[in-house]
Amino acid sequence: MSMIRDLRAAVRPSRPSLRKDTAGYDTTRDPSTPSAVVDCAIYRDGARLETPAPLTPHEAMRQVRRDGGFVWIGLHEPTEAEFSGIASEFGLHPLAVEDAVQAHQRPKLERYDDSLFTVFKTIHYIEHDELTATSEIVETGEVMCFTGRDFFITVRHGGQGSLRALRHRLQDDPELLAKGPSAVLHAIADHVVDGYVAVADAVQDDIDEVETEVFSPGRKGTPRGTDAGRIYQLKREVLEFKRAVAPLLRPMLLLSERPMRLIDPDIQKYFRDVADHLARVQEQVVGFDELLNSILQANLAQASVAQNEDMRKITSWAAIIAVPTMVCGVYGMNFDYMPELRWKFGYPMVLTITVALCFGIHRTLKRNGWL
Repeated sequence: MSMIRDLRAAVRPSRPSLRKDTAGYDTTRDPSTPSAVVDCAIYRDGARLETPAPLTPHEAMRQVRRDGGFVWIGLHEPTEAEFSGIASEFGLHPLAVEDAVQAHQRPKLERYDDSLFTVFKTIHYIEHDELTATSEIVETGEVMCFTGRDFFITVRHGGQGSLRALRHRLQDDPELLAKGPSAVLHAIADHVVDGYVAVADAVQDDIDEVETEVFSPGRKGTPRGTDAGRIYQLKREVLEFKRAVAPLLRPMLLLSERPMRLIDPDIQKYFRDVADHLARVQEQVVGFDELLNSILQANLAQASVAQNEDMRKITSWAAIIAVPTMVCGVYGMNFDYMPELRWKFGYPMVLTITVALCFGIHRTLKRNGWL
């Protein structure tokens, strides 16, 4: 086992060489910095404190406790070993640490003595030329946030949901950033919900496309229907979207309505706007789910109607063919005494009657819409 650990330790340094902070330098050159750390910075009076060398979380926290401000640490998919030192340094609750490392958590807000733990599901729309029964419409990731009095820690899982651009925007708004970690929490919540709005608009286009195909007439005026697998796949993707949006509404309402020690009162007002946008997205997603149910039922009904049309046509032609079959069957019996057997006009008469009967049945069925 010790040999395996040594091998893992030898391989691990190759991973962080690709991660750089927002200023452009690699934060993992210092061997004391966990390889999962993407950025570690101190913010004081709304401005990022420039340092000659990348800071370790321990050094950053020590400066904050001595000189004030707060530290913002960003991590990407840390292991338990990589996160344990930071968790110990900032006094994070073990249950929250376990959730942050393992990921696959539902959106939630948990309050501990000295920190808030918030889980967000990020949603990314996957562009596609054509919707198929196996198309992936949305891709999910996770952002976990630890909010303290003088620290803010983000743990990101998944390839999407980078916070680099968000960090730059916040640094360009020192008045807001001066409000402390709660301002960063609001910015991330707003960023995530704005992503939901964009994805909802894109999914709406996909649903409109499927709905148009289901209800548009075919070349002969009959509904042409669409593949039920495509509709079902779209419904599955909408369900995944719904699982990200619905559980987050209550945490946003709590942050906007209930006073909390770690949330600046001025920032709390901004959470109301986030909660309002989130509620509208939730209504959209619920509407998507119901609309897809209706589209799927309509598609199945159209398939059933098309099958009934086919069965009526088959039955109609079977009825027409039954006439000559019956006549031929009667005259195919080898009896000596049958009417008109010796009459020279018997054969043309039978053919004429047979054709007339078939034509009459065909006209009747066509007039009644069976053919």
